[in-house]
Amino acid sequence: MKAKKYKQIEEKLLHFLEIHPDQIYRSRELAKHLNIANQDYQGFKRIVRQLAEEKKILRHKGNRYGKSQKPTIVTGILHVKTQGYGFVIRDDGGEDVFVSQRNMNTALHHDKVKVLLWAQPVGKLPEGKIVEILERGHTKIVGIFQEAKTYNYVIPDELKITRDVLVHEKNRGKALSGQKVVVEITSWGDSRRMPEGRVVEVLGYPHEKGADILSVAHGFDLPLTFPETVEEEVKKLPQEIPSSFTEDRLDLRNKLIFTIDPEEAKDFDDAISLEHLEDGSFLLGVHIADVSKFVPPASALDREALRRGTSVYLVDRVIPMLPEELSNNLCSLKPGVDRLTYSVLMKLTPEGILEDYTICESVIRSKYRLTYKQVQKIIDESKAKIKKEKDKSEDGDLKKTILDMVKLSRKLNERWHEIGRIDFDAPEAEVILDEKGQPVDLKIKERTESHKLIEAFMLLANQTVAEHIHHLRQKTGHKFPFVYRVHEKPRGEKLEEFVRFVRALGYQFNPGKKITPKKFQLLLQEVTGTKHEIIIEDIALRTMMKAVYSTRNTGHFGLAFRNYTHFTSPIRRYPDLTVHRLVKAYSKNEPEHPQLVTSLSKICEISTEQEIKAQEAERESIRAKQVEFMESRVGDEFDGVISGVTSFGIFVEIPEYLVEGLVHISDLKDDYYICDEKNYRLVGKERNRIYTLGEPVRVQVVRVLREMRKIDFILSS
Repeated sequence: MKAKKYKQIEEKLLHFLEIHPDQIYRSRELAKHLNIANQDYQGFKRIVRQLAEEKKILRHKGNRYGKSQKPTIVTGILHVKTQGYGFVIRDDGGEDVFVSQRNMNTALHHDKVKVLLWAQPVGKLPEGKIVEILERGHTKIVGIFQEAKTYNYVIPDELKITRDVLVHEKNRGKALSGQKVVVEITSWGDSRRMPEGRVVEVLGYPHEKGADILSVAHGFDLPLTFPETVEEEVKKLPQEIPSSFTEDRLDLRNKLIFTIDPEEAKDFDDAISLEHLEDGSFLLGVHIADVSKFVPPASALDREALRRGTSVYLVDRVIPMLPEELSNNLCSLKPGVDRLTYSVLMKLTPEGILEDYTICESVIRSKYRLTYKQVQKIIDESKAKIKKEKDKSEDGDLKKTILDMVKLSRKLNERWHEIGRIDFDAPEAEVILDEKGQPVDLKIKERTESHKLIEAFMLLANQTVAEHIHHLRQKTGHKFPFVYRVHEKPRGEKLEEFVRFVRALGYQFNPGKKITPKKFQLLLQEVTGTKHEIIIEDIALRTMMKAVYSTRNTGHFGLAFRNYTHFTSPIRRYPDLTVHRLVKAYSKNEPEHPQLVTSLSKICEISTEQEIKAQEAERESIRAKQVEFMESRVGDEFDGVISGVTSFGIFVEIPEYLVEGLVHISDLKDDYYICDEKNYRLVGKERNRIYTLGEPVRVQVVRVLREMRKIDFILSS
């Protein structure tokens, strides 16, 4: 093709794409639009390819071409699916980016990455290629050590880490084939080469006591020991509260104050009290361990507490945020000993309306260490009217106080229900272990009125502290930077999908232009007691944005609170410790927050990340024991509910145990099934048999893969 004609075609092509900037075309389509003669088409194709190589036009997937533009690169966290592909959750809040397995580079699950975006297919998520790994989500990986003829390798426990780790003989340590190990990555390899590592710890064989939960702890990189610098600081702490520490504090040691916690609890960070006032109102006291007195900013203790962010409650152990000398002793509100507290004293009407409050440093001496079961027994006996005569003993005062607390908590919950609070009463799994650490039973955690009592008082205290900062801002005009617990309203694609889902099940849910908690609350009330209750609650939870920590107060959608924070658990949550420091500083007329090791926004970011990690680790530890428990149930049949529908089968949950397993599509032998994603169901092509989300089914346990933490079911005939 002559140079002049080449130049003319190039100019026509560039002009055409310039006036159609959002379109992409195949070469044949471009030739048709530009009236290129058939005999000139091969030359035209060469021009198109040449322009793409010169970056004058942009080449897309499927040999399509469009207007050249500056490449879009975004950052985010990679979440890999067990099938090998993944999605990057963008830092800028944009749509998730699909990444195929071949475009992952060396990235693994939970890595922070840079993604080069390609053109977005109409109606689909954007797609891209990982071009750089900014930060590794894992520097150590837990898995099974295996010997091959010429090399050793580790198969990761985490199914979403899809690459095995090569271990040279000199780096195997004392690992034996088949043992669970922790391997530290020394080289990440490339897209064609395995990552390499060295064994840094041997956890034992998979069936040995504690090996599974240790694997979870190491898999989530949870710290099992405290640094020496922290231990040294702990040694300098007093064993008991010095009398000098109680000066200038409100003395509440003669008040009827007590704790209510689970039977196995050792760290008691909240205590409560209730008094009748002369005008008929109540004075409710929520007394929280004053951890900030013993953990100064910039100390080794403080830095380590922030790094951990939260205590982690695995099935058979607690990984605490603070050393036991603090969490189980000096800061724990044990009965009969003086303890430093930060108290929220709230004056309430009998109807639960807050009239006034005081937030102050205090000293208490808890009179009782009660459990939820003990308190519930008092409540149940009251309902049965077992005690007819008035009890004037000290125990009688305690029982009367508890019953008054119950009435007050009911009023609070009624008021919150009226404003639209969404009360997700989702069941939680509880694993009963024997002395060998083996699961002997699976239960659903009880949520009794004694639990609701404590929950209501803690919610009120947290809300009151956040409202206090709001009033301070209005009164003084100062900014008073703060840490809020926020929960944004559901929106976008997730909300639209939820609406489609509930309508597919036959419920008319119309959130309208302004979604409110009340609308969700009314829907959940409508499905209560129906066969769809559990599944709709579960999907509603997934639809909600996750609650996070933030310096920007956007309110708490689920609670229907405009102002909310976390104040009541400083022993096990770093944000609560930070809030104590801030409120103390602002009470002394310091308009700016005290000098902290880390900025408040960074504290919020770290705390949110660590909370999510802790929740995932806790769920995984429960899952490990659930799977172990189900090993002895192979062949047994159970009633279940379809909890998930995919192209490869249906997930079924056994409500009795809250255990989930898969019925693979290959085991649905009576028909050829097609996945109807829009309506959350599998549809048989020939017989039209339908399996839909929320449908009750009966299943048989046919396979348990403990190392993979997977359970396979088949449908019972």
